[in-house]
Amino acid sequence: MTQPEVVQLTHIVIGSVFLISAALGALMSRTDFCTMGAVSDLVNLGDWTRMRMWIGAIGVAILGTQALAAAGLIDTGRSLYASPRLLWLSHLLGGLMFGFGMVLASGCGTKTLLRLGAGNLKSLVVFIVMGLFAYMAMRGVFGVWRVATVDRVAIDLGVGQDLPRLLAGSDAAAVPALRAWLGAGVGVALLAFSLASSSMRAAHPMLGAIAVGAGITAVWYLSGHVGYVQEDPRTLEESFLGSQSGRPESLSFVAPVAYTIELAMLWSDQSKTLTLGVASVLGMAAGSALYALATGRFRWEGFRGAEDTANHLVGAALMGVGGVTALGCTIGQGISGMSTLALGSFITLAALIAGAIAGLRYQIWRVERMV
Repeated sequence: MTQPEVVQLTHIVIGSVFLISAALGALMSRTDFCTMGAVSDLVNLGDWTRMRMWIGAIGVAILGTQALAAAGLIDTGRSLYASPRLLWLSHLLGGLMFGFGMVLASGCGTKTLLRLGAGNLKSLVVFIVMGLFAYMAMRGVFGVWRVATVDRVAIDLGVGQDLPRLLAGSDAAAVPALRAWLGAGVGVALLAFSLASSSMRAAHPMLGAIAVGAGITAVWYLSGHVGYVQEDPRTLEESFLGSQSGRPESLSFVAPVAYTIELAMLWSDQSKTLTLGVASVLGMAAGSALYALATGRFRWEGFRGAEDTANHLVGAALMGVGGVTALGCTIGQGISGMSTLALGSFITLAALIAGAIAGLRYQIWRVERMV
C-alpha cells in the first residue's frame, strides 16, 4: 500500500466514524438514550426502561463485536481494554469518581455532547472542564499521581483480561470456541433481559438499544479491520489508521474530548492530527445539533445560580479524572469495553453505577437539608 493510499484510507475511516457518530447523536437524542438518566429513573422512580435500553445496547454490542472477532475480522485482544494487566483499583476508583461526577454534571460525556449540540451552555462548560481535567489525568499533575498510586495496584493475569482468553489460559486453541459461546451467551442473555419488559419493546427504546450497540460494533470494524494496515509505508510497521492509541478503538467520550481541545489549540502543529476519537466527538455534537434544529428543540440554556455552576464544575472535573483513571466512561467502558468481555470493564461498569447512585443520594440529601 502506498502512502497516498494510506492517507486516503485514513480519511475514509475518520469520515465514516464521524457519520456514524452523527447518526448516533441524532438517534440518541430522539430516543432519550442516557446512562445517567437510566440510573436516575431506576433509583428515583423504579422505572427500568432506560436501564434496559442501556443493557440492550451492551448485549447488541457484545453480539456484534464478538461475531467480528470470531470471524477473524478484528482482534479485540489488541484493544486497550484487554490488557493482561488488570488495574482493578483504577477501574474501581475511576468508575466511582465518574459515576458521581456525571450526576453533578447532569450527564456523562456523551450526554454532555448531546446537550451541547442542542444549545446547552452548561454543557459547553462541562465539555471544556472535563477535557482539561482528562488531559491533566493523562499527561499532567493528576497523571503523575495516577501512575504513582492507583495504577501500581494491579494483577498481572499473564494473558489478556478478556474472558475468552482468561478462561482459556495457556490453551490458545480453546479461545475461538470460548469466544463464540461466551459472546453469544452473554449477549443473548443481556438482550433477553432487556426485552423482557413490554415498555422496552416499544419503538424508541428498541431503536436506541440497537442503534448504539450497532454503532459500537461498526466503529470496531472500521478501526480494527478497515483501518488495519500490516505495513504502513510511513513507519514500515503495522498500523491502525486514525487511532489515537495505536490500537483498535471504538467509541469513548473522555480522552477524545481532551484530544479535541488539544487539536483545536495546537492546530498548526503538524504532529497533531484528526483521529477517529476526535471525529466521534464532533460527530456526536453535530448529529444532536441537526436533530435539535430540525425538530425545533434547540434552546439556549445557562446556569441557574452559583450552586448549579459549582456542581457542574466539580462533576466535570470528576468525570475527566475518573474517566481517564478507569480507562473509559459509560460508553467507553460501559459498552465499548463490555463488548470485548474485558474483566476491567465489568468492574468499571459496576463502579459507575455505584458512583451514580451515591451521587443521586447526595443530591436527595442536599434537597432535604434545604427544606
